[in-house]
Amino acid sequence: MLEFLICSMLTILPDFLYRRYVQGKRVGREINLYSMWFELRWGITACVILTLSLITLIFYFHPSTTNVTSIFRTVTILPEMGGRVAEVYVTTNDRVVAGQPLFRLDDSEQRADLDTANRRVAELDAETTVAQSELAGADAAIQQARSAYQQALDELETKQELMNRGSNTVSAREIERLQNVADGRLAGIDAAMAAKRTVEIRIATLLPAQKASAEAALREADVELAKTLVTAGIDGTVQQFALRPGDVVNPMLRPAGILVPAEAGKVALVAGFGQIEAQVLKPGMIGEVTCIAKPFVIIPMVVTEVQDVIASGQLRPTDQLIDVQNLARPGTLTAFMEPLYPGGLDGIPPGSNCIANAYTNNHDRLAAPDIGTLEWFYLHVIDTVGLVHAMILRLQALLLPVQTLVLGGH
Repeated sequence: MLEFLICSMLTILPDFLYRRYVQGKRVGREINLYSMWFELRWGITACVILTLSLITLIFYFHPSTTNVTSIFRTVTILPEMGGRVAEVYVTTNDRVVAGQPLFRLDDSEQRADLDTANRRVAELDAETTVAQSELAGADAAIQQARSAYQQALDELETKQELMNRGSNTVSAREIERLQNVADGRLAGIDAAMAAKRTVEIRIATLLPAQKASAEAALREADVELAKTLVTAGIDGTVQQFALRPGDVVNPMLRPAGILVPAEAGKVALVAGFGQIEAQVLKPGMIGEVTCIAKPFVIIPMVVTEVQDVIASGQLRPTDQLIDVQNLARPGTLTAFMEPLYPGGLDGIPPGSNCIANAYTNNHDRLAAPDIGTLEWFYLHVIDTVGLVHAMILRLQALLLPVQTLVLGGH
């Protein structure tokens, strides 16, 4: 209607003034309800053509959509393991910060595993102390074996000296016996040294490896115990949280509630524009929105990203062939719009529905030195008619509460 009124000022009104004051035709006589089309046919025809052209120009180069929503994502409150609830620390609508406890599962089994792991580490520490004592005992055993060997060796040398001097008190059998005793005590030294090396290897390799495994099991038990305490991952508000002590929760089948992030829906709006605007809608375009949750307010926006695919054409492989006619419903071109100024979306609840305009700007092309006159005029017309769309958006902002509260019956 606004476009028609503007165009009529340039077509029907001049036609009427010409026929009234130049041709002398009078309203109610030559110009009446029945002769209006014939008398004003040129103005009416030109007005219709100009109106349609103006509407097409406005809506193509300055796209508008009512499919605008402050989409937000929620975080499901889930434990990492199933179990029975022991304590609940928050309720629905509580505001929480990252790391704040939400609820705790029964942790008796995990605490028992943690105690077992602690005792195993203590046991290995005790074994290390015992092994140090065994190492000292091995040194003493080596010294004892060496003393015994030296004693046997001295006795053997004494008997051999007597035998060499021709003494009849020493027999060859005695010498052979003493030689065997010395050899046996020498082997005892080797056995004692081997026992010491075994203890040293146990202290240096086996026990540290066993302790590392025990400490890893301790850390694992501690992690499993920490999983029983469910905390908030981000700042937000707890919703649909009706958990009570004794309830059973499961990460696969039974979540505990929903956490709405504090910044949810306050960063950007998601708008779905018609596919025909695919060649016009670009990142960096200035836009405006008005939301039903904040009436009479126009919020300056900027298009930050335009999705390069249309969601309605997506295909998920199944065991059935897809008939293309089932995808015939045209989808929208998704664009992300952020406030031009900080705090632009304050006061707009996440999930609100809005109306958005995006405006084409040809400032850089108009500043080019080699631009032609016709192109200069055409681009100026495109930028100027964006004012009409801005006026329409403001009229929609004024009428939105009336349409919702009065005409909508809410």
